[in-house]
Amino acid sequence: MANLSVNICGVNFKNPVIAASGTYGFGREFNELYDIGKIGGVSTKGLTNEPRLGNPVPRIAESRGVILNAVGLQNPGVEHFIKNDLEWLKSTGTVVIANVAGKTLDDYHKICARLDGLVDMIELNISCPNVKSGGMAFGIKPETVEEVTRVAKSALTKTPLIVKLSPNVESIAANAKAAERGGADCISLINTLTGMAIDIEKRRPIIANNTGGVSGAGVKAVAVRMTYEAAQAVKIPVIGMGGITCAEDAIEFLMAGAAAVQVGTANFTDPYAMPKIIDGLNAWCDKHGVASVSELTGTLQLNGK
Repeated sequence: MANLSVNICGVNFKNPVIAASGTYGFGREFNELYDIGKIGGVSTKGLTNEPRLGNPVPRIAESRGVILNAVGLQNPGVEHFIKNDLEWLKSTGTVVIANVAGKTLDDYHKICARLDGLVDMIELNISCPNVKSGGMAFGIKPETVEEVTRVAKSALTKTPLIVKLSPNVESIAANAKAAERGGADCISLINTLTGMAIDIEKRRPIIANNTGGVSGAGVKAVAVRMTYEAAQAVKIPVIGMGGITCAEDAIEFLMAGAAAVQVGTANFTDPYAMPKIIDGLNAWCDKHGVASVSELTGTLQLNGK
């Protein structure tokens, strides 16, 4: 049995497989199928200071190899989470990562201050392409990435900060460096790409919001490339995600420089995806004589070098 545990910013994960925000709720539904304490961590549904109803429907559409979503950060608000979900989630034994979002710098500061010391890590959503104001504006340019990171970090005294980067940018490396300058303890990427699906009979976009975030197996190659570029640019840990459906996919991200991975859309098509990925990681490591999964991080060797 390989050692699958990893340590990120002083937080111990029993394995490097984390549920991605927005695809796992707060874990209760999946816990009816298997003990979610088996997975490395849960990044919660994106939280805001006040409850949000989200975007109008339809807000999810399928396309070949991907799905599009424009949910719009529907969530019950941070106080509801603290009162009704936090202690239960902590009791499962998995690492609890609170994914947070806001419309203003003050929103980010306030929610980070409220959660400081209550969760294991905070993941800053500055890149969600489904909100007309707030997240996308902060995630586009390096200077705004640095600014919102600095504001969020100033609210924290106990909890490590992950900054989740958008792929819809000129340079992922530049934005990764900006997050690091702003005080991020870790970065995660990629959030969804912006896309559109059209109903050709109605000649209208399928999603009421017109565009949505693209995720699923079809984005993996882009996500691996960006994870590699970001990992080369910064000295802080990187968590990779985007299109992971099996252990082999996860290993690609680790080799590209990720210390851990997040699994999202795969949970919709197979609710047991993450336990299978964990078992597959162990089997692959045993087969290849890898004693610890952390040995795989950053081991990619480029052709011609």
